[in-house]
Amino acid sequence: MSMALKTPSAGVVTHALGDVYRRLAAVCEALTVRVAEPGDGVREMGVPEPGFTAQELMSDRGALDAFVDVEVARIRDRHGVTARRHVAASRALHDYAWSVGLLTAGAWFLERRVPRIRPRDLWLDLASGTYVITPGRELACLTDDALAGLPDVLTIHQEAGLRTALRAAVADHMRPLLAAFGPVARRGARPLWGMVGDDLVSGIWYLGRMLDREREAVRAATDVLPAAVPPYPSGAGFRRLTDEDGRTYTTRTRTGCCMFYAIRPAEACVTCPRTGDAERLRRLRD
Repeated sequence: MSMALKTPSAGVVTHALGDVYRRLAAVCEALTVRVAEPGDGVREMGVPEPGFTAQELMSDRGALDAFVDVEVARIRDRHGVTARRHVAASRALHDYAWSVGLLTAGAWFLERRVPRIRPRDLWLDLASGTYVITPGRELACLTDDALAGLPDVLTIHQEAGLRTALRAAVADHMRPLLAAFGPVARRGARPLWGMVGDDLVSGIWYLGRMLDREREAVRAATDVLPAAVPPYPSGAGFRRLTDEDGRTYTTRTRTGCCMFYAIRPAEACVTCPRTGDAERLRRLRD
């Protein structure tokens, strides 16, 4: 009897996560992710080689080198320059951290559920530059959630505790990846964790803009990182800029550089420390 009860319960969680991942993929054009059906692996979906799991990326230097090689080629195709290897590694890591952060924080923002994404459940398709995620069975939620009390579901009593679970879920997933990438990207712990924090915040912000809920998303991202919370070295740090017509715009300054300036020096990111407020206003008005 207990086995008959546990199996459907696990399926409920998996299907719920698959649904929210698909919703995120549909809303967020920049999120290049496909969702595997529960019980199906990426090969059952017909995903071609070459590719590997995030677990292999973290543990196999050959897989990591292949990942960076693809990013070097992608930068060359898109921008007509050959990026230095440590720059390409930082760019690849930034894309990965942003994607994982958005999948995790997006589920929290939309449904107040925090999934635990296992590295073996995330497939990197090198040919297309997309990710394939197999929904897992582990998540955290509030006590009034319909999934509370099911196997592998951590029930949390307060919103603050759920935000703690969100920070931990992203950090636990990214920690072994940062250890693997650090020597290739030539960056230490603080700038690497700064990048992860930036991508967590910017993913929530981006989702809010896509849903026409920017103010709510800015408040939510600020609640997640109100200040430095180890291992994240700084808070969300949103601020408002006002132009000569009295219109205001939301901005923030990144803590960990995404290295785009090293590819297109004249086009640093709008949140880059190198981009002054006058230039930010010019771009935000356009």
